[in-house]
Amino acid sequence: MSLDLAQSFVDGIPLPSVFVGADARIMAANKAALTLNANAGQQRPFVLVFRQPGLIDALEACLVQGDRQSAVYHHHDGPHNIRYDVTFSKVSGGGMHGVLLCFTDVTHMLQADKMRRDFVANVSHELRTPLTAILGFIETLQGPARNDPEAQERFLSTMSSEASRMNRLVGDLLSLSRVEENARMRPTASVDLDQVLKSVLRNLSTVAEENGGTFTYSAPEALPMVVGDADQLVQVFMNLVENALKYGGQGTHVDVHLSETPRDHVLRTPALLISVSDNGPGIDSAHIPRLTERFYRIDSHRSREMGGTGLGLAIVKHILNRHRGRLQIESTLGKGSTFTVILPKKQENRAPSGTLS
Repeated sequence: MSLDLAQSFVDGIPLPSVFVGADARIMAANKAALTLNANAGQQRPFVLVFRQPGLIDALEACLVQGDRQSAVYHHHDGPHNIRYDVTFSKVSGGGMHGVLLCFTDVTHMLQADKMRRDFVANVSHELRTPLTAILGFIETLQGPARNDPEAQERFLSTMSSEASRMNRLVGDLLSLSRVEENARMRPTASVDLDQVLKSVLRNLSTVAEENGGTFTYSAPEALPMVVGDADQLVQVFMNLVENALKYGGQGTHVDVHLSETPRDHVLRTPALLISVSDNGPGIDSAHIPRLTERFYRIDSHRSREMGGTGLGLAIVKHILNRHRGRLQIESTLGKGSTFTVILPKKQENRAPSGTLS
């Protein structure tokens, strides 16, 4: 068999591919296959190059039986473990006799499947708790508390609270679904962040009063606009400011500051920075990398008591991804936290700004 023919054969395949001769020696490997195993290009016995038993058994079965075989190949790329599904196809004719191996990377599909299972499990857990409480109260109201007005009032109040939490969870799930659906559709409207932030703070003034909290807002004059979705950006800052007021504790002071930078080192473009700082208890550094994960909570009991669903910061992250922006989190225990939204700015259509306190 011509080695050039075998090489041209595997070079025409977009997947990592290896051709093994009838003598179980590697005859050719394309460039993608060489990234998996550099020894695949040395025309050595297959068993000395790919030492995973599943591959060797599948190759022997294909050579002997002639039937298509499949196996799994685990490749380690530094800290990453990558799984390939490998197909073995007998080739006979046209001067070529042997087995063609094609490697398909299925890691992302496995990860997506795991994320789906984890997501369903988390949603089920989040709904089970309030549903169990509501069913228990209904049973009590139908039985021992049937003629107890005081107990009925207390239980109905708790049932209303649990039902409201389920309603918030469903709302956040729908919101997350909409954000993910439009993730690849970049917004096109011009948005004045100054007006967005002032609107958010006005809407949250009642929340601040209830918690005994205060906030200040500052921004320089004539900041440029950003290209974005105004409703989604309102959702981002409503979430961040409300979190600061609630989780900062009674009497928390929240400072919102809008500024600009000539170049953000991550976005590599001029950007607007919106920082939301509080003087609350702060967050342990071990938690910060995971704060934007779905359903991740530092204190699950406290979060649920405050009506949190565990999805707020995940929604923030997805919205900022759609806007080609990012979220930066800094915190020191006992000294408060700062959540900074960084968005690429629009260079024209400058809008007037102001200060609110």
